[in-house]
Amino acid sequence: MTLAIPAQATTTINVGVYNFPPIAQVNANDQATGLLGDLLDALEETHPDIRFHVVYTSPMRRYLDYDAGLFDVMFFESPEWEWEDKGALISPPILMDEDLYVALNKPGRDLSFFDDIADRNIVAMAGYHYGFAGFETDNRKLAEKFHIEFSDSHRRNLSLIKADRPSVAEVAIISYSYLQRDLAQHPEDWNRLLISDRPDQVYKLSIIARPDGPVTAHDMMNLLAPLVANGRYRMLVEQWGLRLPPGFLGHFPDVP
Repeated sequence: MTLAIPAQATTTINVGVYNFPPIAQVNANDQATGLLGDLLDALEETHPDIRFHVVYTSPMRRYLDYDAGLFDVMFFESPEWEWEDKGALISPPILMDEDLYVALNKPGRDLSFFDDIADRNIVAMAGYHYGFAGFETDNRKLAEKFHIEFSDSHRRNLSLIKADRPSVAEVAIISYSYLQRDLAQHPEDWNRLLISDRPDQVYKLSIIARPDGPVTAHDMMNLLAPLVANGRYRMLVEQWGLRLPPGFLGHFPDVP
């Protein structure tokens, strides 16, 4: 495999990472964890001449850091989350997930509770894009249109729902993968929670790269290809309760 980067003993690729559990998180040592942490470890093991340097950012700050050239690539982003508008280089989708509405399961309450989501008190992640809000991320604009509180923790948001504080939070928006992992750890919550059967959004996630950066999105797909061919990438994805998008293998013609 040949990368469109200068030949040298070791190539360092700066990876922008923000907390997007269980897909990606950053620990106290500025190391990536979640699926992304496992994937970066596997990529470095497969390509000894490549090193990934984690650049911690936030959901809101990632675009400023991108414009400033602080990172070269970012894994697991939807093109619809402003990247097409920025002219970023975008790979084919390599992962998918969805966001669900979650409320407290109370007597007389059914799935119709989610029909008028804009009339509910909502708790959501600051800087995330949501379908019900037209992918708007400006907290001030969202607060003008919706009864919404912002957080940086899915755990806190679910705790607000379970604490039955409807004046603060009637509905939390939680990713399918995070919710499944949380329910596996707290099976008693299956009956406590009401979970929407229609997602707020289904997102197909890609790798994005800067046009003036040292690597392209195509380069990153080439780096990923051996892990796809030997099945390791699929294994990592499924271990974290996530899914490959339809047609994923078609982007790797050498994979049987």
